[in-house]
Amino acid sequence: MRITHTIWRGVLGLLPGEIASNETGWLLSPHQHMPLLQQRRALMLINRVRLFALLFALLTPLWIVVDVLTLPAALWERLVTMRLLATVAFAALVMWCPHDGRLLRAYQGMATLFAIPTLFYIGSHLLLTQHHLEGISAAIGTGYAFLPFVLLAAFAIFPLTLLENLAFVMPVLLAYALAWVMDWSVASWLSFGGEFWLLSLLAGVSALAGISQLAFIIALVGQTIRDPLTTAFSRRSGIEMLELQLVNAERNQLPLAIAFIDMDHFKSINDVFGHAAGDKTLKLLVQQIQQNMRRGDVLVRWGGEEFLLLMPNTDRVQAEIALERLRQQGLGQRPDGSPLTASIGLAERLADKCNARRQLVELADARMYRAKQLGRNQVVSR
Repeated sequence: MRITHTIWRGVLGLLPGEIASNETGWLLSPHQHMPLLQQRRALMLINRVRLFALLFALLTPLWIVVDVLTLPAALWERLVTMRLLATVAFAALVMWCPHDGRLLRAYQGMATLFAIPTLFYIGSHLLLTQHHLEGISAAIGTGYAFLPFVLLAAFAIFPLTLLENLAFVMPVLLAYALAWVMDWSVASWLSFGGEFWLLSLLAGVSALAGISQLAFIIALVGQTIRDPLTTAFSRRSGIEMLELQLVNAERNQLPLAIAFIDMDHFKSINDVFGHAAGDKTLKLLVQQIQQNMRRGDVLVRWGGEEFLLLMPNTDRVQAEIALERLRQQGLGQRPDGSPLTASIGLAERLADKCNARRQLVELADARMYRAKQLGRNQVVSR
């Protein structure tokens, strides 16, 4: 893993520490991306899809004038029809491309964006091969062959993983190969091989540019969503993640538990041992929780010594068991060597019949105070 991380850092020009070694896999596949990163990247992809669609919708019909002035009537009439249809499709994509932050929607928008000119390329290629063009007409007709190069170059502005790049690039390359096969009787194998190699090289460069963008986005998101002291998620990012998880849980009728964790007698640590000791204790607490929490759980620093633990797809009973296990394993030590304890309040959206983010947090917070009133160092879930 360390060797792979070093290779990625060298290829993409990243500085040490910009991407953690356990995040290099995020450049290969989107399956391990955190929900917050998925949402922000999806919004970025959709915005760029709409921008490109708008650009194509404006530029595509402008070329009609060139076709009319340089190509035979039998040819430009069909090309004009195709251009108008493509323009309508691009305009529709600008107007109706959803902007809801879902990665699947972004994929659909990108697929549609590149499918329109790809189909136009195949259709125009078939039309052009039916006419023997000379002079300026031949030069204009040859220009249509550069469309796949333009499409592959456009991938450079999209922050995509390696697998995503392959998934979107392959249809363009296959369309070019298909157009060549349809014209095999007059085409040259050597010419096709050279052009296909250039297309593949351009696709590789665009993929590298897109992956590099994704790497810097991951680094930037990591810097903005983490609490600089404890490395837990910040309150702002925690709110975003909780809202995302609530939407997903409600859509799929899944449980979602949140635990409000407050360190017991933390003020006395600052008063007796100083704020540096208090900061160190907070770091150790977070490390202990992160080492023992389950895969998929999210720890958020809510404020001071207060933390919120998001537990997706977890009902009340499962959350109680997990929290008791976490508490029994210990939360670390205070500066004087005594055990560090915390009061924990638990709320779960189905059991508590609560789907509002603010109300769910307030309920967990109230139960945390109830745990303090009952003597601290315990979990209250009702």
